[in-house]
Amino acid sequence: MNIFSPFVWILDIFQWSPFDSNPVDCFFKGLIGACGVSVLCNLMRVYSFIQADGWTSSSFRNPLRRRWRAAVQFWFLTGVLSLVGCRVSSLIVLEFSLRAVSALTSTRQLLLIQSQFSLGCGLTCTLAFIHQGALHSSFGLLLAAALSWAFASYSCGLWRHVARLFPLHRTDGYCGKCINLLTSGHTMMASLQRVVILAFATAAVASTATVYEHFLSQKGAMKFWTPLTLCYTMLVAYNQEEQHRLSITEALLRTVVLRLGGLLVLMLAVGNWTDVLHILVAFLGEGVCLLPSEDLLQAALKVLPVFYC
Repeated sequence: MNIFSPFVWILDIFQWSPFDSNPVDCFFKGLIGACGVSVLCNLMRVYSFIQADGWTSSSFRNPLRRRWRAAVQFWFLTGVLSLVGCRVSSLIVLEFSLRAVSALTSTRQLLLIQSQFSLGCGLTCTLAFIHQGALHSSFGLLLAAALSWAFASYSCGLWRHVARLFPLHRTDGYCGKCINLLTSGHTMMASLQRVVILAFATAAVASTATVYEHFLSQKGAMKFWTPLTLCYTMLVAYNQEEQHRLSITEALLRTVVLRLGGLLVLMLAVGNWTDVLHILVAFLGEGVCLLPSEDLLQAALKVLPVFYC
């Protein structure tokens, strides 16, 4: 045994980084993921406001009061998505995809609200898979981040315009944006759903390749993962039956704890301590996405008062 091995181990600890790759690349991927979540939420708020005919929720009536909160949420989510590695992001995407397929009877708008953090993880792990081994990955991620920022800025500006001026412009008939929303706004949710499904389908391919490379390529790994997957599927099915007796807040909290708690136990068994840390960080990401979405949940429950998970 090498007498210097303990010192080498200590040096590895000090050289450890919570990022999977270059921190700059991780930041760009986190920024793109946060922009995707921002576009989803802003467009859902626009759709809910239009369909509710100027719904009088306090968050809808006073959008400017929440601008600083939205900014804090956006940059905090960017940091969380930058920290969560592609291994954990891939597991989160596959786990949510499994739950979404098994919950086809629930309201799609509610599933979209719950998919916010998983969507961000899907975008980051897809980008990591696409840019794996690329020579100019940082430049490509910079261009993608700039394009994502433009989409997020436009969706945010559209939401502010609608929340402040749509009740006035819908009767005057001289605002192009509001006229377009009046004529074709009812198709926004269906288009948004198709885009999110496409994003998750692409992320599922990248996540499957990542999970196979990091977890399933070892000899005998399937013998360990198969019973875990079956047990988790049965637990999800049992939880769906129990959710009907809970309020929406209790159901959301229970769903998050079940999802990430199951992944935490899994990482304690087959992962490393970095994966465990990333799962704990993911709890913060789910919270920062779901807690400010009370207005969206109220709008969805106005259409369907029964909550399905």
